[in-house]
Amino acid sequence: MTDALKRLSEEGVAIWLDDLSRKRITSGNLAELIDQQHVVGVTTNPSIFQKAISNGDGYEQQLTELAARKVTVEEAIRMITTADVRDAADILRPVFEATQGQDGRVSIEVDPRLAHNTTATVAEAKQLAWLVDRPNTLIKIPATKAGLPAITEVIGKGISVNVTLIFSLERYREVMDAYLAGLEKAKAAGLDLSKIHSVASFFVSRVDTEIDKRLDALGTSEAKAARGKAALANARLAYQAYEEVFSSERWAPLDKAQANKQRPLWASTGVKDPAYKDTLYVDDLVAPNTVNTMPEATLQATEDHGGITGNTIAGTYEQSRAELDAVEKLGISYDDVVQLLEDEGVEKFAASWNDLLKSTEAELQRLAPSEG
Repeated sequence: MTDALKRLSEEGVAIWLDDLSRKRITSGNLAELIDQQHVVGVTTNPSIFQKAISNGDGYEQQLTELAARKVTVEEAIRMITTADVRDAADILRPVFEATQGQDGRVSIEVDPRLAHNTTATVAEAKQLAWLVDRPNTLIKIPATKAGLPAITEVIGKGISVNVTLIFSLERYREVMDAYLAGLEKAKAAGLDLSKIHSVASFFVSRVDTEIDKRLDALGTSEAKAARGKAALANARLAYQAYEEVFSSERWAPLDKAQANKQRPLWASTGVKDPAYKDTLYVDDLVAPNTVNTMPEATLQATEDHGGITGNTIAGTYEQSRAELDAVEKLGISYDDVVQLLEDEGVEKFAASWNDLLKSTEAELQRLAPSEG
């Protein structure tokens, strides 16, 4: 075993686990990962919950009780998922205290079917924050056009947010703008800005998956040479945007009021293409004040053979811009790719949520007490 995870933490990258299940909580596995593998946060999403609850481990008793109370399937899912998030938040509470609220966080997502409805997203975010009732929760809001004003509104109410499904540099700048606008609202309302935290989940591997597919269809030597470069280039330029925004004139008064920078979070860091090193999106995205949320396989791979060599983002911006330009010159539209990925991301989470509704409904019916 290497000390790669320790080194990664020392370089300023917070290691979060991109997974949660009741079994992970009750078996002591989550506590073990925190204790031994430098895990300081947890992210969830509709697909993660769908997998966990469909596998069924540890949910039978709660489902039986919910069935006895004849709750709706929507309410059942909220009770189950918020219970898991609450328990995980309690396990991470010492990390939260030790890092003054920066880490020790657990994310829970608003219903993905609300991604294009600002008002409903805000209402759901407030409800989730109230239901979980832990200071170390982050409410996940997708970075759709409708999500942007919701982010401002929710941050303005003092609720910490994980902005998810960010693929494009333009949208990422809009997300940071929405965060700053929210902080300005919170400041005007007299809230303590030091208590409000946010991360911006910038998706990585899916960019390569989509662009590589298009490069392969071209089949030229130039197209082959461009494979596997776009996702890192995109993420590195996002970090450049982060550095610009959080050293701007607009940021200065918020900084003075003890506001927290919205950290870039590298999401979707599991490598999909076996031709690439399985720790590619960890090793090559090392920079201070970032988060890398990893599926467990990527976490273990990094621990075993990650190549952490210090900051791998500084000094790459010119090269990154050239790599994205090279893809564009081959006739692959960046704007088209990132819009497709956002649309697909929202659709996939909504599909997972619908699957979760169906499988939970079937369980509630199976466990329903016979009348009499």
